[in-house]
Amino acid sequence: MEEKSLVIGIGELLWDVFPDHKQMGGAPCNFAFHVSKLGLDGLAISAIGKDELGEEIIRKLDVVELQYDIQKADYPTGTVQVTLSGDGIPQYEICEPVAWDFIGMKAEYEKIATSTKAVCFGSLAQRSKVSGQTIHDFVRLVPDSALKIFDINLRQQFYSKVLIEQSLTQCNILKINDDEIKIVADLFGLDGNDKENCLTLLNQFNLKLVALTCGTEGSYLITGTESSFIETPKVKVADTVGAGDSFTAAMVVGLLSEKPLPETHQMAVNLSAYVCTQNGAMPEYNRELVF
Repeated sequence: MEEKSLVIGIGELLWDVFPDHKQMGGAPCNFAFHVSKLGLDGLAISAIGKDELGEEIIRKLDVVELQYDIQKADYPTGTVQVTLSGDGIPQYEICEPVAWDFIGMKAEYEKIATSTKAVCFGSLAQRSKVSGQTIHDFVRLVPDSALKIFDINLRQQFYSKVLIEQSLTQCNILKINDDEIKIVADLFGLDGNDKENCLTLLNQFNLKLVALTCGTEGSYLITGTESSFIETPKVKVADTVGAGDSFTAAMVVGLLSEKPLPETHQMAVNLSAYVCTQNGAMPEYNRELVF
């Protein structure tokens, strides 16, 4: 594994259980998968149970050729009951406690963290004390020159102002959607429009970039000096599960490649639009789709 391109997704790893099938998911793992597909060394860090669902995850990770450091915990492998609205938008019912609530800080993570170019983490896996502490300890060890992406992923009741504030203090990139920015604005007493509130957070927490996705309307990449807006392409949606994670992955690849902001943004839009046309968060594709 080349140190120059090591990119980590740390947090939840689970099965999204639909009415008629199940698919492996979890935002950090989805992110690591897409980063790997785009040519960098993606690594997923999480935990599974000592059960058949856990073994099935390992087999699936091997099939998609994703590198992983997956611990085994004395709790069941994570599952999420997913229902889709008429336009393919997922609703989640997340079980607890599960294996990914108990990701421990291993000694070798210090070496992995210090050689990381980008790390992506969210709010969900911080709902438990154990995984939350591990994520913070890991991110703290990642060099300040690296990209530290807080893909906020607010789910059910599994977040608080304190948790979000701590994560914003540790990250240098925020990825958030139009529903989540309204929740955060309410928590932090922000009174601008969505884009203005993103800029306030960028300045308040000294961030390099905020990515704001607005579903079918479009998306923004916002820095202190530049802003890019791209309308969402009209595609035939199979489901939107994992589309945001693929957006984040392509954005990170563009940023690490030092591409101009509009080009980086277009890469992210292209990939997320494609993922929306496929079933599941980890479809097969060639990196030429994005580059």
